[in-house]
Amino acid sequence: MNNNHPIGLFDSGIGGTSIWTAIHQLMPSEDTIYLADSKNAPYGQKSKEAIIALSCKNTEFLLEKNAKIIVVACNTATTNAIKELRAKYDVPFIGIEPAIKPAAHNSNTQRIGILATKGTLSSELFNKAVEIYQETTIIEQIGHGLVELIENGEIHSPEMTKLLHSYLEPMVAANIDYLVLGCSHYPYLIPQIKKILPPHIKIIDSGEAVARQTQKVLQEKSGFHSHGVGENIFYTNANPKVLSAILGNQYQTLQKDF
Repeated sequence: MNNNHPIGLFDSGIGGTSIWTAIHQLMPSEDTIYLADSKNAPYGQKSKEAIIALSCKNTEFLLEKNAKIIVVACNTATTNAIKELRAKYDVPFIGIEPAIKPAAHNSNTQRIGILATKGTLSSELFNKAVEIYQETTIIEQIGHGLVELIENGEIHSPEMTKLLHSYLEPMVAANIDYLVLGCSHYPYLIPQIKKILPPHIKIIDSGEAVARQTQKVLQEKSGFHSHGVGENIFYTNANPKVLSAILGNQYQTLQKDF
């Protein structure tokens, strides 16, 4: 089944480009449109009602661009709004949730850590997922300030290093053997995180799993781009230089007020 319309993705900012990268690597012939709502980042401090409203606005922007499927490349938006999005719009949605399942199933210490936003950790969807793994101790840590630093291009700043030490060292002391990254921004911190964690602690994010699920849904419902190399367009309502720097400056990045 052929469908040359683009895959749409949105996030509260630039972090969801980690999800876009996994999708693009798996399906390089697909056209993509990425929407970074950096003006309203982070979503994790907002109310559920505000997150739903922003997610609807982002969805409508992507539907105007003829998106055939929409990837909610934001843990907070997924856990707070995807139920409402699926009920309101006639397009397949792919969500992103913290990868608790593989961490819990593979943990030897039965102690795993999760670093995520307040909005994700306090959501009903996340807490339902946690309830399944009663035999695993899940140590939750809100990543206060991390998204803001990433959005400002301060990934390697002393402040970032200080925050990561304060969040991760208690988890190490608690004997975790898996760290789940529960925000699509956080994969960009993996090099710094690896410097803090002992080598036996494995880091899990959701990018590859989301890409595979997107491919599966396209095959079942929407169809694939028929040929060639895909066109990739990125929109942001903030300074496009930060998004361009994350992407490596080789993709079209457009500033748009939305």
